[in-house]
Amino acid sequence: MSTLLTQDWSLGYPMTLRSVRLARLHTRRRLTMWNWTGDIDDAVLVTSELVANAARHGRLPGHELWLRLAVLEGGGLTVEVSDPVRAFPKVGTGADGQEGGRGLLVVAQLAAELDWFLRAEVGKTVRARFGC
Repeated sequence: MSTLLTQDWSLGYPMTLRSVRLARLHTRRRLTMWNWTGDIDDAVLVTSELVANAARHGRLPGHELWLRLAVLEGGGLTVEVSDPVRAFPKVGTGADGQEGGRGLLVVAQLAAELDWFLRAEVGKTVRARFGC
């Protein structure tokens, strides 16, 4: 059984932390325009964490990161962030007193599913899914 998309949008961003703010604004605007019934604040926070991770750890000269939002039939949401680095992210515990490393923990707690996969052409995609 295939999952049908009711809305689909994507945009490329420069590999800089300034892209995080733009991605948050675009995500909030897009989900509001689509009248998505899920928790928009959670989706924006997840987008922010995934884009920040890509900008920090997925930077390669000549490449950009990509954000994709897709609302599925039934109201679920998929947030995907792609970068050119093929190394998979590590979920940190945040227990060692370090400032960073907890972003994927936040994503895993807010999203119904968190996974990642290698892209055929270059890099990887990190994907978070929300229920309706």
